[in-house]
Amino acid sequence: MSTDKTSWLKPIIEPLRPVMRELLTASLFINLMALAVPIFVMQVYDRVIGHNGVATLKGLVIGVGFLLAFDWIIRTSRGRMMQTAALRLDVEIGTKLFDKIMHLPLRALESRPASFWQTLFRDVDGIRNTVSGATAILLADLPFVFIFLGVIFVIGRPLAMVFVLLFVAFLVLAWKSGGAMKESTGKEKNVAQARDALVAEIIAGRATVKAVALDRAIRPIWEERQAGTIEQSIQRGAIADGYVNLGQMLTMLGSVALTTVGAVFIMDHDLTMGSLVACNMLSSRLYGPINQLVGAWKSFASFRQSVERLGEVFAEGEERRASGIKRERPSGLLALEDISFAYDKKSQAASAIDRLEIRPNGITAILGRNGSGKTTLLKIILGLYHPAKGRVLLDGGDIAQFTRAELSGWMGYVPQECVLFNASIRDNIAYGAPGCEDEAILEAAKTAGVHHYIVDLPDGYATTIGEAGSRLSAGQRQRIAIARALIGNPPVLLLDEPSASLDRQAEEDLRNTLAELGKTHTIIIVTHSPVLLPICRDVVVLDKGAVAAAGPAAETLQRLFGARPPQAPPQAPPPPQPPPAHLMAQPATPLAGGVHIGVGGKS
Repeated sequence: MSTDKTSWLKPIIEPLRPVMRELLTASLFINLMALAVPIFVMQVYDRVIGHNGVATLKGLVIGVGFLLAFDWIIRTSRGRMMQTAALRLDVEIGTKLFDKIMHLPLRALESRPASFWQTLFRDVDGIRNTVSGATAILLADLPFVFIFLGVIFVIGRPLAMVFVLLFVAFLVLAWKSGGAMKESTGKEKNVAQARDALVAEIIAGRATVKAVALDRAIRPIWEERQAGTIEQSIQRGAIADGYVNLGQMLTMLGSVALTTVGAVFIMDHDLTMGSLVACNMLSSRLYGPINQLVGAWKSFASFRQSVERLGEVFAEGEERRASGIKRERPSGLLALEDISFAYDKKSQAASAIDRLEIRPNGITAILGRNGSGKTTLLKIILGLYHPAKGRVLLDGGDIAQFTRAELSGWMGYVPQECVLFNASIRDNIAYGAPGCEDEAILEAAKTAGVHHYIVDLPDGYATTIGEAGSRLSAGQRQRIAIARALIGNPPVLLLDEPSASLDRQAEEDLRNTLAELGKTHTIIIVTHSPVLLPICRDVVVLDKGAVAAAGPAAETLQRLFGARPPQAPPQAPPPPQPPPAHLMAQPATPLAGGVHIGVGGKS
C-alpha cells in the first residue's frame, strides 16, 4: 500500500498498540499450550503404553486438562480484546468518514455516484471484520509457527529436512496466490461497483421506472453488468480454489512424506513411534496458518483496497471548519467579482460574471432560459460551488473565510428539487436550525403557509413523512422546505423556482409572504412566475452564464420586453399576464450606468 493512502490509519492504530501487545502475548500462550496435546500423545506412546504406566497416564491427563481449561480462558480473553479493538476502530473510522463527507465540497460529492459513498461505509465494516475476525487471528498466530518448527527439530530431528522443504513450498504458494488474488479481487470489485451504481439509480428513480416501464430498456444493461460481475466472481473463485486445492494437496503430500520418512527412521531405531505421531500432529499447526493464508488473500486484498479508497477520500480538500473571527449578522449586501466557474476543465464556463451587486432588503429575480446558469449562480452565492477565480462578498467579506454552518445560518436556501428526510415534519423543519425552540418552528411553518395543513394531520408536527417525503405532495414538500429555510431567520434567502409545485392560491400566498419578508431580508428568486415577478425590485437576466441585463425591475423588464410589465396591486392583485416566451429567451443588452445591480456584467 502506498504511504500517502495509508497514513490516515496510523494515528488511529497508534493508541491500540498496548492492546496489540496484549493480543500477541495471549497468542504466544495459546500457541505454547497447543504443544500440550502432541507432547501428551508422544509420552503416552513412548512411556505409558510400553510400560503399563497407569499412574503416569493419570498425571498426564490431569495436567493436560488444566492446560486446556487455561487455554479456553486465554482464547476467550483474546477474543474480547479483539472485539474491543475492532469497536474502537469502527467508531473512530466511521466518525472520521462521516465528518469528512459532511465537510467535502459539493462538487466533490457530485463527482462520484451515490453508490461510491455507500461503498465507503461498507469499507469501514470490512476493515472492522478483518481486524476482529479470523484473518486477524491468523496474522497473530503466523509468527509462532517457528515455535512448532523448533519443537519438531527437538523431538524429531531426523524429520527436520522434510518439514523445511514443505515449509518453503507453502511459503512460495502463499506468495504466488497473493499476487493473483489481488488482481482478480480488484477486477471483481470494479464490476460490482458498476452494477451497484445502476441498481442505486433504478431504486432512486423507481417511480419513473414503473410509470414508463423502463424495465425493458434497463434490463439488458443490468444483465450485462450482472453477467460481468458473475464472470469476474467465477474467475476470482477459480483462482482462489486452485491455490486452496494446491495447499490441501501439499498438506496431504507432507503427511505422506513425513510418515514414509519417519517409518524408515523408526525401523533404523533413530526415531520413536511417539515422536513420529507428535510430529504429524505438529505439522498441522505448522502448515495450517500458511495454508489458511492462501485462502485469506481475498480478505487481505479487500482490506488493502478499502484502506486505499478511504485514504483517497481523506486526502481530498474540504471546506473551512473554523472561522478566524466571529462577525455580526450581515445586512445582506451581496457582490460577485470576476467570477468564473466550470463543472470540469473540458466544459465551457457555467458562470462568468465580471461584477454583480445585489442590494439588501429587497427581492431580486434571476431570469434566463434553461441552462443559462441560474441555479449555478445561486450555489456560487451560497458557497456550495467554489469558483475557479473571483470571489463572492457578503457585506464586504469574502464568504470563503466563513464556515459552512455560518453561511447556512446567514443564507436560507430552497433548492429546485426539495429533499426531505424520513423523519417527522418537526424534525425536517428544525434541521435548518438544530436546537431551535418550538415557537420558531411554528412561526416558520406559518410564514411558509404550511401550518394549517400540518395541524389537520392526526399526529400534527410529529407526522413521519416517509422516505424523501413520499407521503406528501410536491407542493407540501416545497412549503416545508421553505419553512426549513426560514427557521433561523437568515438575512438572505435564495429560492430556486419556489412556486413550481404550488397551486395558484398557494403561489399568491407565497407572493404576499415574500413581499413582506423582502422589507427586511435580501431575497433572490429564480423564477419565471408572472405572480412573483411583479413584487421583484431588481432583475438579473443570465445568458450562457453571463449577465445579459440587470437593474431595477420596472426599467429592465420594460427595456427587455419593450413594455412595462403589469404591477401587482397591494391587496388581492389580479393574476398578471406572463411576458412573451419568445422574448424571455432572448438575451438583452446590458444597462448603462446608474444601475445599482449588474454594473459591468458580461453580455
